[in-house]
Amino acid sequence: MSSDPATVLGLCFRKALIAAFGDEHGEVDPVLRVSQRADYQADVAMSLAKTLGKSPREIATAIVQQLSLGGIAEKVEIAGPGFINVTLADAFLTRAARAVAADERLGIVPSGSPATVVIDYSSPNVAKEMHVGHLRSTIIGDCLVRVLEASGHHVIRQNHVGDWGTPFGMLIEHLVDLGAMGERELSLGDLNAFYRTAREKFDADETFADRSRRRVVLLQAGDASTLAHWKTLVEQSALYFGDVYARLGVRLRREDIVGESFYNPLLAPTLAELDARGLTVSSDGALCVFPPGFAGRDGAPLPLIVKKQDGGYGYATTDLAAIKHRAITLHGARLLYVVGAPQAQHLDMVFATARLAGWLLPPAEARHVAFGSVLGSDRKMLKTRQGEAIKLTSLIDEAIERADAKVLEKNPDLPPDERADLARKIGIGAIKYADLSSDRIKDYVFDWNRMLAFEGNTAAYVMYCCARSNSIFRKGAVEQGGVSETELVVEAPAEHALATALLRFGSTVRQVSETLEPHHLCGYLFEVAGLFATFYQACPVLQAEGATRRSRLALCDLTARVLGRGLDLLGIEAPARM
Repeated sequence: MSSDPATVLGLCFRKALIAAFGDEHGEVDPVLRVSQRADYQADVAMSLAKTLGKSPREIATAIVQQLSLGGIAEKVEIAGPGFINVTLADAFLTRAARAVAADERLGIVPSGSPATVVIDYSSPNVAKEMHVGHLRSTIIGDCLVRVLEASGHHVIRQNHVGDWGTPFGMLIEHLVDLGAMGERELSLGDLNAFYRTAREKFDADETFADRSRRRVVLLQAGDASTLAHWKTLVEQSALYFGDVYARLGVRLRREDIVGESFYNPLLAPTLAELDARGLTVSSDGALCVFPPGFAGRDGAPLPLIVKKQDGGYGYATTDLAAIKHRAITLHGARLLYVVGAPQAQHLDMVFATARLAGWLLPPAEARHVAFGSVLGSDRKMLKTRQGEAIKLTSLIDEAIERADAKVLEKNPDLPPDERADLARKIGIGAIKYADLSSDRIKDYVFDWNRMLAFEGNTAAYVMYCCARSNSIFRKGAVEQGGVSETELVVEAPAEHALATALLRFGSTVRQVSETLEPHHLCGYLFEVAGLFATFYQACPVLQAEGATRRSRLALCDLTARVLGRGLDLLGIEAPARM
């Protein structure tokens, strides 16, 4: 039997629906949800009222009469107009909690239909430093990779960096001008200064600008010396990206970088295939695709430009080559694009064109995992006081510095190395959790005080409860893991509430893998943390004796494992102590 109460109840409700109303209703969704008046509430009677031509309460009564929940539920009640409230039996919770505790996966059930998932995220630009604008794509993408892998999918990461195009002419020329000092300047990590100087020279010096334009031609023609300089720019940037990812605890690797240059040889064949399928149309000197259903403000069909008037290729052509590669060559069944919400129409047109071209065919699908912006206290785009985008490294530094001050205030006697490690975990965790706990499609206000608070729905609070559940074993001089899950018995109301929540871990992870909305996992961890705090106050652990003590220690261990694994899926390190 499954350990997930919703799964068990769902099966029982479907059997009752068949018994009450016939086989044709066996697949009706019981509409189960967590309830404040019981453990679960089924709203199925409300949804069937119109179909069956009966009142919801009459339908609920018929369902309950056929509902067999022996050994599963302690109480079943009909409330209001027809809600069915179910309170689980402590004996069922005991069996289920023991099963989850004995499971290394903690109730996360691998997908019954594992798929190859190709996920595009982060995507910084070569020779430019990562800034706060890269934060959400990087953090959300990393979390989704972790959740999808935990759910049994084969995940292919694609870091679509900007490493090709006309700006590289001026960047390479600037690198040549610097000579041996050029690579050293890049290795110091101040990519913005390097890019800014090159741009200033390009704008002010016509001779340099002409050389830069000629260098673009040489780059596109594959000139060996030019390509060598280009590779230097790419490799030094990749090292910088790697450092940022390592500090953030993001799992992107060098081999995950598949930049625009990778698709450069594929652009002409991609265009040729679109042309052969009769999808291209000449419009104002450019070659375009007009996927149905897209129109401008004037109502005219909206073009996706695949070849510009000057004969060059734009972002749309690269995106089409990429989606073809991911669907056909990588055999991606789910293609995920963790990209800002403003790109919605562009990506929808790319997806539509890929379907027209026959590259994206069912059951394969492409999905835009859209997200909102990070705002300052003035509710405008978060920037420095000088109006520039905040460097990601500066944001990380400030997070750790502020977290260190908090740690010093709360625990001044902590050894310096332990304090530094804890400040790093809390600071990075605060940045990630603040981002992931917000509904990703919405903008959110970046607020240091709220992010680093030790109360409320924050990383620090969840991390504290996780550390507290671990610390009980140290305080009691009990080896963690030395208490068997078979000793766990659910009896007290606070134990009941905590165990019921812990059993939802697997279904919560499944929900995130399907909806691609990490805030559900954050909300769940915050709920578990709060229920553990209540349990900790209501149910003495180390002061209890005998079987009760060992049972509560087992429940503490399960709580620590669920909170720790949940934080890990968010990409957050859980400290052993705080």
